[in-house]
Amino acid sequence: MSEERLAAFEAKIARGELIEAGDWMPDEYRRQCLRLIVTHANSELMGALPEREWIPRAPGLQRKLSVLSKVQDEIGHAQMIYRVAEDLGRPLGITREHMLEDLIAGKAKFHNVFTYPAPTWADVGVIAWLVDGAALETQGALLRTSYAPYARILRRVCAEEAIHLKHGEDIVLTLAAGTRVQRAMLQDALTRWWQPLLHFFGPPDEQSPNTELTFRWRIRLMTNEQLRQSFLRKYVPKVQALGLAIPDAELRQDPATGDWLYGDPDWNEFWRVVKGGGARTEDRLRLRRMTREQQLWVRDAMATPTSAA
Repeated sequence: MSEERLAAFEAKIARGELIEAGDWMPDEYRRQCLRLIVTHANSELMGALPEREWIPRAPGLQRKLSVLSKVQDEIGHAQMIYRVAEDLGRPLGITREHMLEDLIAGKAKFHNVFTYPAPTWADVGVIAWLVDGAALETQGALLRTSYAPYARILRRVCAEEAIHLKHGEDIVLTLAAGTRVQRAMLQDALTRWWQPLLHFFGPPDEQSPNTELTFRWRIRLMTNEQLRQSFLRKYVPKVQALGLAIPDAELRQDPATGDWLYGDPDWNEFWRVVKGGGARTEDRLRLRRMTREQQLWVRDAMATPTSAA
């Protein structure tokens, strides 16, 4: 890689121009983009599983259809994002098959929140309202990423996630206005999901070895803590307005900055989960492996050319 070529690449990014799949880029830029995009694709694919369990159990036909539609959207997002990753990974010999094989073998990361159980209907509401709300904070910031194909596909993803947000908000508001048992179920779900939500945006930025490069090349534009604070400023007042208790005795707002100060979120637990130790990690990977094996005949049939009649 010549110094002149790298300088021209960085000057292009500094001017606010975007990088297309066919443009020259440093290998490290390609790898950093792939790391981010593949993790996102994996998370969309695995993120459908907690709610998938509730399709037959959702209360009423309309709720069943809403959950089914959301699950379908998440799988569609995964396929679109894998396509972007495949174009980016082609010069490195990385295909969609490689990505999926690494995922089901437990070699690739997916988001920490999708390793947790969803035992009650309130979990479905909290996932669609708060987890998808956290995702929108992250994905909305990435709309300005320097890698153009990813930025373009995120427009559609964010538009559909905004609909999911309303779906989750409706479930939460219904439960919050419901019986004592329903409110208790909602409070229990919020209590269990609060720590994973703080973990959602990643560890303190100084613990990430990739921060400097991803900001230098405008792959990312907001730090983990900036995203976490954006989420807290938006959702803490909404949660409190519903009369729900946030399970953090140290949570308070700094009157000078508006930032939310929170207790120790236990980053050791975060690292344990992202390294494969989540409560449902292996169960959900096993389901993905089984599904992939069962569908092998479909993929083989589609790959086999048919003879002309």
